[in-house]
Amino acid sequence: MPTIFLKKRYSKFAIATLLLIVLIMLFQMMNASEEPGSGHLQFRNNKQIPAVIEKSALVALSFYPELKNTTISFIFKKNIKTSVMQAQPVFMTLLGRRKDRRYRINISAQFKLIHSQMPIEQIPDTVMIGWIGHELGHIVDYEGRSNGAMVKFGYQYYFHPEYVKHAEMVADSFAVERGMGHYIVATKRFILDNADLPQEYKDKIKRLYLSPDVIVEQVRKLEEKKQQQKLP
Repeated sequence: MPTIFLKKRYSKFAIATLLLIVLIMLFQMMNASEEPGSGHLQFRNNKQIPAVIEKSALVALSFYPELKNTTISFIFKKNIKTSVMQAQPVFMTLLGRRKDRRYRINISAQFKLIHSQMPIEQIPDTVMIGWIGHELGHIVDYEGRSNGAMVKFGYQYYFHPEYVKHAEMVADSFAVERGMGHYIVATKRFILDNADLPQEYKDKIKRLYLSPDVIVEQVRKLEEKKQQQKLP
């Protein structure tokens, strides 16, 4: 076989091998970008999280170190009336010891728009993190209540609209206090500025939750407080 032919053959082989290596590296990089950061993996403890939202859920959980060992299941539901997410205690655990209490965050599998719907995991990451962060704020609230107080909370939440507003604002405030202000604002803006969302749902958000402007003001005050604490 002529030498020049061998050189061409091995040259083509080398190029093909190089291209294969590059493709493998790109594939690994893409997978790595979808994996949660190593610093967030510690928050997986006692958590059941669908893979498609795990990265966002772990980022949100990282703002709540007090929930690190709390048992929480994130569960996709086909339909949640009037809501996108709901944080609830597992009812049977309210009959046992408080330290054994478990929680679930129900998540609507489809994000409903006026004329269509899309898989919930397709919403922007910052919005998903903010949404989950708000629900974790509810769980922090629940953790501070006895089992009897949780039953009372459920009754008031179900039968008294004004109490719903109070509970939702408390959850937002817990998230903001833990440094999630810009995520919560991103979630609110995504809802209120989205022309494809039903106006009825937007009105509910305006009525029951802290407004983006109020959240921004809360963040500003928290930053001022931190700066004052640093002064000698």
